[in-house]
Amino acid sequence: MNQDQRKQAVAREALRYVVDDAYLGVGSGSTANLFIDELARYRGRIRGAVASSVKTAERLKSHGIAVEELNNTGDLPVYVDGADEVTEHGAMIKGGGGALTREKIVAGASRQFVCIVDSSKLVPVLGRFPLPVEVIPMARSYVARELVKLGGQPEWRMGVTTDNGNLILDVRGLSIVDPVDLEAKVNQIPGVVTVGLFAHRGANVILVGGDAGVRTLKPGR
Repeated sequence: MNQDQRKQAVAREALRYVVDDAYLGVGSGSTANLFIDELARYRGRIRGAVASSVKTAERLKSHGIAVEELNNTGDLPVYVDGADEVTEHGAMIKGGGGALTREKIVAGASRQFVCIVDSSKLVPVLGRFPLPVEVIPMARSYVARELVKLGGQPEWRMGVTTDNGNLILDVRGLSIVDPVDLEAKVNQIPGVVTVGLFAHRGANVILVGGDAGVRTLKPGR
């Protein structure tokens, strides 16, 4: 299988976790988009979806899937999304597409997080992929200086504004051996909206697409 075929396989496998007659949380990015395309064939099974980004909402609507605001649905049974990196323990780096805050909100409101990735995204230690941090514009330089103190090398993702009207710093040079601790430290910096570390609330199920098919990991959350 090539990478696209692996993504397609996990997107299809994730349909097994869709709960009938309920709202479904849906993430952002290339693998999540493939999941949306697969979900279109089953749209009659669900009440609708909560989207983690404007682009996701547009893709869902293009397939005739009703999009609802999280404020109107209450907690969700399942959230399906990809990751930029994930460990077998369920900790992830997300936010390469800039939707990290809304992704984290929908994940937090969901009882089960199903992470869908190809095998290249499964890593022993997080940090090779730059860690995104969403920041309020006036705090960009201050937050960057604080991230340097934590050992990172932050870079402003110029020309990018999030769906929330904020900016993103991508932090390189980190080897994240304790993602729960680093997530807490970054989130405590004034001006940070959220950090793209999903460790406090990580994945319950990881579907990994490889040459031999889809492997299911359950970190035990």
